[in-house]
Parts: sequence; structure tokens; C-alpha cells
Amino acid sequence: MNNLVVGLKKFLTNKNTVTVVGVVLAIVILYVGYNMRINQAITPVTVPYATEEINSRTQITEDMVATMEIPQSMVNDDIITNSADVIDMYSNFDSIIPEGSLFYKRSVVSRSQLPGNVILDYPKGYVLYNLDVDMASTYSNQIVPGNYIDIYLKVQNAEGAEGTAIAADRIMVGKLISNVKVLAVFDSEGNNVFANVDEKSAPSQIVFAIPEEYHILLRKAGFLRAYESEIIPVPTNEGIDGEAGDVELSSEDLRNFINNVTAMTEEDLSYTQQ
Repeated sequence: MNNLVVGLKKFLTNKNTVTVVGVVLAIVILYVGYNMRINQAITPVTVPYATEEINSRTQITEDMVATMEIPQSMVNDDIITNSADVIDMYSNFDSIIPEGSLFYKRSVVSRSQLPGNVILDYPKGYVLYNLDVDMASTYSNQIVPGNYIDIYLKVQNAEGAEGTAIAADRIMVGKLISNVKVLAVFDSEGNNVFANVDEKSAPSQIVFAIPEEYHILLRKAGFLRAYESEIIPVPTNEGIDGEAGDVELSSEDLRNFINNVTAMTEEDLSYTQQ
């Protein structure tokens, strides 16, 4: 037994033996590593792809996505490999995803990441309206996206105006439209006031959407020449405890006044006849 141990020690301490063993181990390691790399490169990976051309700013639905297998070597950090990271997202504003294309991270974004994403979040048939505001009219910046407001209208004769329907010393104020949902609040540079809570931006515009009939009426109210008119947003608690009501006209008198002092279009006539 001792002879065996002594012989083994001599074998292991022999320089030639150590060199041979080292070379053999190196070859084995290289062989194993090479085979692992080859297997990784040729092992298929399942990735999503577009079943049709997807235009920019389009929501990606489940029927637009299928999966296929590609070699691992074709996958890089820019390719999306999970269908769940694509479905219900949006194609970027500057991207058109061709039919059969893989999905790339820069081409797929959430709705909140889309520039001007406010245009996606209002009912069909409604029209956007941007109302000039300031700190005072927003109650010290307390009107935020998702709030509901009522729209009031103040009208009085402009200085020097003659022959108008309101006596010179009288002012008319009333609620014109109710249950209006605020979609966005922007500062004077067009930036989202609430995008960064650490930066205090002064509101300059609030954006909301209303049915076309009321949109035309509100535009007319803002363009009255013989009158000094002011469109006033007033916050409500509508929608706090549940679903808010529909956008509604609150004053037939105000509507009639606006239409009486402005030109009537065919659209106006069709609305009044409904």
C-alpha cells in the first residue's frame, strides 16, 4: 500500500505528468464549453411576431400577435421575447411594424409613453377642446386629469358695443355644460403639469372632450365679438363614488343666447331639431 502511495506521489510530482494532465483538462474544458455554446446558439427560442402590418400609435391586440421559433443566436437585448410584453401595448409614434416582423423594445410602448397620448382617451364622436387657464381658475392647480368639471359661461357687453342683447350694465353667468372629464393639464410649454411632482409647473391649458354639438357651442362662446365672454371651469365631485353621468347641456337659455348672436349652421339647426 505504501509503495502505491509513493508511486502515485512520484507520478503526480513529475513535470511531464502535470503538463499532460493540464493539457487534457484544458481540452476537456474547451470541448465542453464549445458544445455548450453551440447548443445555446442552435436551441430555438419562442418569440412573438406581427401577423399584420401595425401602424404607428396603434394598440396591439392579441389577434395581431403570433409566435415562432428562432435560433438563440438571433436573440439580442432589443428583441421582445414574451408575448405578454406586447399585447395591449402600442406601436410607437414613429414606428410602423411590418407584417412578419419581430417586436423590438423601442417600437413598443405603453399608452402613457406615447407623446400626446391624451388623444386616445375619449369617446368616439367627441371633440377635443383646450381651455386657457391659470393658477386661479384651476383652484391653485387642483384640477387634475381624471377630475370632472362643469363649464360656466360669463357674458357681458364689450366696451363700446352697441345694439347687443344684454344691457350695458348687466352680466349674464350660468352653467353651460356639466359632467366634463379632464384629460390633461399642460403648462405654457406644452408639458404635462403632473408628469413630475417634484417640479411645480403653472397650468396654462386644460384639455377635455365633449360631443360635437357642445364643442361648436363652446367655440362660439369663446369667439363672441360684441361681448366679453369668459369660460370658467368649476370642479365637481362627479365620478368620485362611481361612474360619472354623461356630458350634458345645462342651460337652454345660454345656448339660445349664443346661437341668437352668432350665425346658425346646418349642424346647429339639426341639433336644435333633435
